[in-house]
Amino acid sequence: MSQSRLTELTWREVRRAGENGIALLPIGSQEQHAAHLPMGTDTLLVEAVVDRALALLDRETPAPEVVRLPALPFGHSPHHLFAAAVSLSAQTLGAVLDDVLDSLVTSGYHRIMVVNGHGGNDEIMRLAVKRLALRAEVTAAACSYWTVTDGDPGTGREAEVTPGHAGWFETSLMLAAHPGLVRTPVPARTPVEPPPLFDHPPHPGLTVERHGEWERVDGSTDDASGADPDRGSRLLDGRARGLARAIHAFDQATRSSPRTEEKI
Repeated sequence: MSQSRLTELTWREVRRAGENGIALLPIGSQEQHAAHLPMGTDTLLVEAVVDRALALLDRETPAPEVVRLPALPFGHSPHHLFAAAVSLSAQTLGAVLDDVLDSLVTSGYHRIMVVNGHGGNDEIMRLAVKRLALRAEVTAAACSYWTVTDGDPGTGREAEVTPGHAGWFETSLMLAAHPGLVRTPVPARTPVEPPPLFDHPPHPGLTVERHGEWERVDGSTDDASGADPDRGSRLLDGRARGLARAIHAFDQATRSSPRTEEKI
């Protein structure tokens, strides 16, 4: 098998897989997603994209060797505690990622990829990967699933890259991946004026956070009532194809390290 799950391997199999394989860690969150989506939406969606990507890679000959870790279900979500969330502080999430990544290195892995499903984790995840490569002889990569696509921009709303929160994008994906968990009919979102600054900064390139914004928009960034499962399935497939290509490229670029080549 070119792919395996860490929880199903013996320790000797874990060690052997670490010699050439890529350890892949999905991370998500448990947080409010308005009135129609479950708390675990981010975890469920990153798992769906990862599973589809690995299924695509398994058709390749030879397929990259990937060991899939269980998804880390908790993330950095203090901005959603106004409703409900299980949140780790930035320091705690960074420490958890440090410990998990260090454990993988100690267990024999030289190539590691982290795939994220929650916006609040993104910067923390990328910093953890940078720190890892400074302290260990390892090659590590990180991405959020919505940042890797198949290159097809699609049309209309399908061309959107950023998922927002509990809006059209995430609801469409959930209708495709886990329709039984979406509370329907999805209510229309009451327009909010002025729009929140975190989603509509006053100038391109600015990150703007204003106290109380999430409560003011009732926990979602945009109207989800027009979410569509068919478009959601196309969006999921596009992200899965993009992630599969990213894993393949990472595999090709890291099969042999510069250090190894120098020794030879």
